[in-house]
Amino acid sequence: MARWIVRRIEVPREDDMTIEEALALPVAVKFDDSNRALGLGRTTAYELARRGEYPLPLMRLGRNYRVRRSDILRFLGIEDPIAAPVAA
Repeated sequence: MARWIVRRIEVPREDDMTIEEALALPVAVKFDDSNRALGLGRTTAYELARRGEYPLPLMRLGRNYRVRRSDILRFLGIEDPIAAPVAA
């Protein structure tokens, strides 16, 4: 059973990511930016990744982790306007 907890915020902190910032993320997001979007600290996030319990699928690029923007937005319940179907 996974032992991670994603922080639920009632009062936004100064370093929390806004919806606008999340929508402006690149397709492959740096690990630290993904952690910021999820409200995870760096140490906790790397420990979860090491144990294979990070809440999103990770991509390894050399020694670095990347996370797909679409996975972050889906996890946060934000509709991705790029992936949204276009009305005909």
